[in-house]
Amino acid sequence: MSISYNALSGALAAQAALNTVSQNIANSQTKGYTRQGVLLQTLVNGGGAKSPGNGVQVGSLLRFSDSYKSQQMWRAASDLGQHTQTQPYLTQMEKVMSDDKSSLSYGIDNFFKALNAAGVDPTSTPLRQQVITAADSMSQQFNSIYNVTANQLISVQQQRSAILPGLNQSLVSIAALNQQIISTGANGANTSPLIDQREQLIDSVASQVAVEVINNPDGTASVSLKSGQPLVVSNLSAKLGFDTSSGVQQLNLSFANTTFKLDDTKVGGQLGGLAFYQENTLKPLQKSIAEIAEQMSGKINTQLAAGLTSPGVPGTPLLVFNPTSATGLLQVTAGFTSSDLAFSSDGTPGDSGNLQQLVAIKGQPITLTTLGNVLLGDADTQLVGKLGIDSAQNQAQMTTATTVRQQSEDDWKSTSAVNTDEEAINLVEFQNMYQANMKVIAVANTLFDATLKMFG
Repeated sequence: MSISYNALSGALAAQAALNTVSQNIANSQTKGYTRQGVLLQTLVNGGGAKSPGNGVQVGSLLRFSDSYKSQQMWRAASDLGQHTQTQPYLTQMEKVMSDDKSSLSYGIDNFFKALNAAGVDPTSTPLRQQVITAADSMSQQFNSIYNVTANQLISVQQQRSAILPGLNQSLVSIAALNQQIISTGANGANTSPLIDQREQLIDSVASQVAVEVINNPDGTASVSLKSGQPLVVSNLSAKLGFDTSSGVQQLNLSFANTTFKLDDTKVGGQLGGLAFYQENTLKPLQKSIAEIAEQMSGKINTQLAAGLTSPGVPGTPLLVFNPTSATGLLQVTAGFTSSDLAFSSDGTPGDSGNLQQLVAIKGQPITLTTLGNVLLGDADTQLVGKLGIDSAQNQAQMTTATTVRQQSEDDWKSTSAVNTDEEAINLVEFQNMYQANMKVIAVANTLFDATLKMFG
């Protein structure tokens, strides 16, 4: 009976291998599917020294996976998510700030050109009116660009909030899959499809926040932030949310009745990239624009107050700075007319002593939080230059991250993806194995029948 038993075990093993091959081929285009295989083992020889063996068995189902390659792919997803999310904002801001006809520099230059032109005839009403018109135009450009920064700030905050529901749901699903994997594995069933689902969810989470993943002996996966706070442990999951009670978005992580305050500029992924842009580029830029408007309007109004419109009549403020308004950051004083421009230093009609002092303001230094001491006329140019550098660096990092992600995916596929040519070869090999074993069974039956006839 050993020849029949050996052949039967071989046919059953071949059939199991064929089932695995068919599963691989069926899922060759399934995203995230990890190819499987069978581990064939010879059965222990228990029939004595002259017995060749007791056939073959399927020792286990194999899942072709490399933890290191998966980790590399998830790290690349975090880097790519971080730079991809911020680039549209940087590009928009760079275009707005550097536009030839709508930049702050264009408005400031035209205003001081109008002051220079008024020096030809300080008493000319059209030339004086041109100064007010240029001041109004400059104010509108400040307001327009400042409003873009305010709208971007709202958009970034909304986008960050929109990420959290999906992120939290993914964490819940990973924890649930951990529990399913334990239960399924305990029953001796194949857990590979569940692990595939879990790894796809981890990849999604990794694009949103940078993660560390540890595969545990019981089949579960523990997921945490780079800074160590837990996201998933066994069947427990964390929940991330924003606390706005202080007036700003504070990212918190709640896990097992413990709340952690997070620095969201360092969490990586899409969430970290948006926060980093907000805190390190957008808010400082917005503050610098307000500082230019405040210090320039202060200098101009102070200088006008030092001049006279007529003997004994000091000048009044031309510009109003309002830091609480996104659309009215800088405005021309309501009711201000050309006769209110205090160009004279002694009240004499035609005197331009104070006008020359106004013109000189463009070359005076101002102090910006992001740049330090700069000349008023150069401030916007330097802001645009810094923004351009930030954008170029992010684009370069995004290009690198895209390449690294693609390479990591290719590395993962080299181990885990289905190769249909390879599976076609396996299909033929295991088919031949099955057919050969069935022939052995046929031969064994023939021998058995012959033996019975000998004693018949």
